[in-house]
Amino acid sequence: MMGSNDKPQDELFYAFNLDDMVPQDHLLRDIDRVLDLSNLREHLAPYYSHTGRPSVDPELMIRMLLIGYCCGIRSERQLCYEVSMNLAYRWFCKLKITDQVPHHSTFSKNRHGRFREADTFRFVFEQVLKRCMDEGLIGDEGFTVDASVVKADASKQKHHDDDDDWGGGSRAINEYLDALTEDGSSMTPAKKVSQTDPMARWTSAAGGPAYYAYSTNYLVDTDNGIIVDVEATPALRTPEVWSTKIMIERVKDRFGVETKKLIGDTAYGTAEFLNWMVNEAGIEPHVPVWDRGDEHDDRFGRSDFSFDEQNDLYTCPNGKELRRFWRTYKQPRTGITKSNEIKYRSRKTDCDACPMKQRCCPNTDIRKVTRSIYEPARDVARAVRKTPAYRRTRRQRKKVEMLFAHMKRILKVDRLRLRGLSGAQDEFLLTATAQNLRRMGKYLVTGPPEISEMAAT
Repeated sequence: MMGSNDKPQDELFYAFNLDDMVPQDHLLRDIDRVLDLSNLREHLAPYYSHTGRPSVDPELMIRMLLIGYCCGIRSERQLCYEVSMNLAYRWFCKLKITDQVPHHSTFSKNRHGRFREADTFRFVFEQVLKRCMDEGLIGDEGFTVDASVVKADASKQKHHDDDDDWGGGSRAINEYLDALTEDGSSMTPAKKVSQTDPMARWTSAAGGPAYYAYSTNYLVDTDNGIIVDVEATPALRTPEVWSTKIMIERVKDRFGVETKKLIGDTAYGTAEFLNWMVNEAGIEPHVPVWDRGDEHDDRFGRSDFSFDEQNDLYTCPNGKELRRFWRTYKQPRTGITKSNEIKYRSRKTDCDACPMKQRCCPNTDIRKVTRSIYEPARDVARAVRKTPAYRRTRRQRKKVEMLFAHMKRILKVDRLRLRGLSGAQDEFLLTATAQNLRRMGKYLVTGPPEISEMAAT
């Protein structure tokens, strides 16, 4: 006999426990076990008035934002609707079934006000990171670093031509104008500037369409893939690379964690950055050297020339010398170019009579070899590359790539909602916090995967 459910709901009162409605294996239960916001009110206390109407609980707003970033809910209007309807979300936010959900405008008001002034999102990220450290999820083997480009909330068709006429500026425009005033000519002039988000940079992937974007920079532990620090920069290679220095120094100052070795791709193999790692920070560089001196065909590259440090000269494969200068100047010269390099040149007479000229400099009269003033640091990186540990760290570098894929595909942070560099920083901090919470909640229940399993993937 077919049943039906058309009987009237005649119960007036229900015995209802919200905790019973949330499954024990729910993602938010794992996160709630490891999330501690007990110090949040103390951190924000100086930014609230001691009189007036009670505000919305800041812990409630942070918990709601974490739901949005953990579950891929990108709209704050949609987030408020989902929290009001979803029992698991209400349970995580410590709301009763009859409690009202804050209005969506409360988030923007607090974000642009006291949250940004108190650097609240950085505080929450570091509280979660400290818990990861207390649970032993941060190892002492080293960190890996990388950057990923994320589209800005800016039209690809609207560009601004005149920096002197911005009219009534938004927060993002005012932030850009303040940066111009503070930095002066140190900011790299952009070919195209967005009308809505001028701090974003016009960029593109190889062979892809151009768009305005920011870069999120992750410093990641190699043991369990926990994000140790995050920094937002314009989508330019130089700020991306040097943001690593900011992150490493910040982790050392705030947590006392020393970086013993750093794993990165070729972008971090510039001479200046290797010099900072090796000679200033004392970090072992597991980074490919950015070397333009070696040829890719049968021609001789820089590695085929031997350097005599005592006499400051190179010797070519045919035994001839390449010197910095072949004459004495009245005014002493260093020979160092603006790019901090030294050019060593051969004699024309030696090259004309050389039987190996076609493999060395077939299209020029003489051979030039360029040497960086930071070449000793580059030699350290070359030596590290020959060790067995380097092959292992190449596999470990994939962990940061996996986090970027998770950020864009699962958490849906492939385009920013907030504008300006500070808005990008807020979004990247919340995203990294959500990723650390998800990973820590999972690992403390099931345990981290074995190293052999991670290496196999």
